Amino acid sequence: MLRVQPDMFFISTKLKFVKSIALLLVSFTSFSQIDQEARFEILLSENDIHENYSVSSLADQGLLVYRRLFGQREDQLELIKLDTTLIENWRGYIALQKKLQVSHVKVHDQVVFILLKSGNYTSGDFQVVAIKADDGTYKVYTIKNLIPFNPTDFIVTSYGMMLGGYFNYRPLVLYFSFQTERSKILPGLFNEQGELTQIKPYDNGFVDVIISAKNFERKKCLWIRNYDAEADLVKTTVLAPEANKNLIFGRSVKMPNDEEVVAGVYGNRNVEYSRGIFVANINRLGEYHITYYNFSELQNFFSYMKVRREKRVKERIERRKIKGKKIRFNYRLLVQEVIPYENQFIMLGEAFYPRYTYTGTRGNSFGFSSFYSNPLTRGDRIFDGYQYTHAIVIGFDAQGKLKWDNSFEINDVKSFDLQQYVKIAPSKNQISLVYFYDNLIRSKIIKDNQVLEGKTADPLKSRFETDLIKKNDTQTSKLDYWYAHHFFASGIQKVRNQQVEDLYRKVFFINKIKY
Repeated sequence: MLRVQPDMFFISTKLKFVKSIALLLVSFTSFSQIDQEARFEILLSENDIHENYSVSSLADQGLLVYRRLFGQREDQLELIKLDTTLIENWRGYIALQKKLQVSHVKVHDQVVFILLKSGNYTSGDFQVVAIKADDGTYKVYTIKNLIPFNPTDFIVTSYGMMLGGYFNYRPLVLYFSFQTERSKILPGLFNEQGELTQIKPYDNGFVDVIISAKNFERKKCLWIRNYDAEADLVKTTVLAPEANKNLIFGRSVKMPNDEEVVAGVYGNRNVEYSRGIFVANINRLGEYHITYYNFSELQNFFSYMKVRREKRVKERIERRKIKGKKIRFNYRLLVQEVIPYENQFIMLGEAFYPRYTYTGTRGNSFGFSSFYSNPLTRGDRIFDGYQYTHAIVIGFDAQGKLKWDNSFEINDVKSFDLQQYVKIAPSKNQISLVYFYDNLIRSKIIKDNQVLEGKTADPLKSRFETDLIKKNDTQTSKLDYWYAHHFFASGIQKVRNQQVEDLYRKVFFINKIKY
């Protein structure tokens, strides 16, 4: 088990290159399904050169707020610990080499692990700062790295840490043991080109690594490799699709009977687009059964559309069924979560498409989605972000049989990196779906196929009654899981004064949200 040295943390109250900041706290009450219980603010200057604040959940112990402060000789990592009422418990600074960058942050057993990597992706060891959330004591680990790679995944167990990434398009996972303080590459990987889709840790220290790659028949399969607490390979299960199908992406979850369920998306020849959902049940012996569901088989998959368009699509589906023709829909869909829920499990996915702008021969720019183009005016194509359309929520039983499905329209969300926007909050007899964008908390409450409460949009509460936040005043924002029945929203906003023109403050904010 990890032991943190109690004498290594430096608490500071002054830093000569940090400007003064003000902390604001306020409590709110609300009569909607979303209660905004408190708000935390840090005043920012317009010409602040330091990195933006980031936040990590410490569950019912609070939040950790951190950012990088740039100095002449060395940088510092500023850390602020907040409790669940958003009151500051402690604040401190850790010296940081200029060549190191913050890569990932994970929390395990009330210890915050901050992964630092060299700015040069091709070389350099990794450092991990392990900070105890209750008092700020910390320990620094150095992870020797002989293979140059950029980590894309980072997980922590009670026995060690795992860093996932790629070398020469081949996925690899580097394991670091707390007991020996040595690292090694997980066996069974680093052989063929593929995509690292998930590193899934379990309470007993075991870990599943799922890789999507082509087999000797050139069909995309899922390799599920199970490792014990010491990172030794226990077994490998290869999920191979039926004829004319490819398994594009999948996430796993263990069931109470120790069987494993993998849910994801499948496609045909074009592996960039998915045709539907698959569910694989794997028993203890590695035997499996895969069930496929075309998007047309889902009752509410197209509910995000306007009424007339949804009606036309469903009528088209019925006509093709009567004629015995195949029904094909192509979607880009990311499976974000697979979680147990009562006597079933739930899959949450988000659909999106890339947008582009096209520069014409006369110097004009035309904004088209990936589904439209004009060859007479199109010149250079410029990527303009991923446009999200909707989230789907699907319930399956332990045998992989579809029980219900529902959807949640995602309005106006465009991002240059693919991330999870919609969060799922299951509770007894209902499921809340929530996302935060453009200063609005949008929510929907469902029960199986039913909609208990339609989509609502609650503005994020600010500090004073005279505050005004316009549509484009929220520069960066995110909504994330916190602890029982609570989320937290954070980001940077320009908060205007309704009574004094041109008067505003720029703040980093955290809002506590109860659903």
